[in-house]
Amino acid sequence: MVLLILSIIRQAICSRSLVALAILARCFENFTCACFDSTMANAYFDEYENLEIHELMLKDRPRQAAYYNAILGNKALFKDKIVMDVGAGTGILSAFCAQAGARLVYAVEASNVATKVALDLIEDNGLTNVVKVIQSRIEEFVLPAEAEKVDIIVSEWMGFYLLHEGMLDSVLLARDKFLKEGGLLFPSECTIFVAPCAVPSLFDDWHSVDGIKMNTFASKLRSQKSSRPEVMHLNPKDLLHEGVVFHWMNLLDVSASDLDSIQFKEVVTAQKAGNHQGFCIWFEVRFPGDDESESVVLSTSPLSPPTHWKQCVVVLPEESCESLEEKSPIAFQITMKRSAGDMRKYNLEVDLLDPNTEEHPMPCSCHMTKCILTEAHLKMMDTS
Repeated sequence: MVLLILSIIRQAICSRSLVALAILARCFENFTCACFDSTMANAYFDEYENLEIHELMLKDRPRQAAYYNAILGNKALFKDKIVMDVGAGTGILSAFCAQAGARLVYAVEASNVATKVALDLIEDNGLTNVVKVIQSRIEEFVLPAEAEKVDIIVSEWMGFYLLHEGMLDSVLLARDKFLKEGGLLFPSECTIFVAPCAVPSLFDDWHSVDGIKMNTFASKLRSQKSSRPEVMHLNPKDLLHEGVVFHWMNLLDVSASDLDSIQFKEVVTAQKAGNHQGFCIWFEVRFPGDDESESVVLSTSPLSPPTHWKQCVVVLPEESCESLEEKSPIAFQITMKRSAGDMRKYNLEVDLLDPNTEEHPMPCSCHMTKCILTEAHLKMMDTS
């Protein structure tokens, strides 16, 4: 490719050929795109060579406890099984699987943490006869000749608002290539929630700073931050609603193309009075278990113990914010779409809709007359 480009450059310079220049432009475009994709992939994995990132995850107790309990609490599912850990990082989840009784664990990690940390961790814990650490992207990994497919795939792939980082694509590829029919995924289900909220840290808190009005500063701060959502720990008292399901996925049957764009439209009722200044997004994942009612759930809700994922808040423009009474209807549409420039990132778009024209759920507890009458009618039907 490089030699071809150099040849065309010489032709274009010598002859000033418009055709040659056009071909040159197309070559550079294709060459640049390929290099850009590769560079972005390498940059992503390079980030995980920073051990402070792993320190952050390992100190996240809800995260650690969920995987520990899901794996070690289900030893019957892991006994004598072949497991693949996708994006194994330090190798701690692979170690859990070995301790749970797995016969063989493939710890596949693309970054140099595989050789820098994971190999030592497995050796230090006496698990080298079970856990095989492989430094490779899962897209390039090949099972040994004559090797069985795996019974279980374990991965901690979740990013901010669940899908940021796009690592789920790699897990789904591993599922399609390496998982036996009837195999299990840890986690197996995931749900994204959304709720209207107040964001006092960007609005109300600036009305007075040590007695000084800083509303203008706050407005400029919000403008500076407007190109991306806020990743923050939202105080539960700032939720105006407990949250509704934005999207649910069974990871055994979802496809990578299903993740390209997700859209949700709803009318929710404010469960308390407050300032509507944004929408809070969080997720939870569920792990397989012998008893579905006791399966482990890892939640990043504002109402749950804090995690390093925090919550994702889409802040509304000041002109769209309003003070709401309890039982006020809030109609909105939210779209999560892959970024064309970086497939590991998503663009989040929120549209506020007119609750007078949008269809409300049945029953609806908002204060609009039609919903009050409908709710009363349904209650009469229940008692008759």
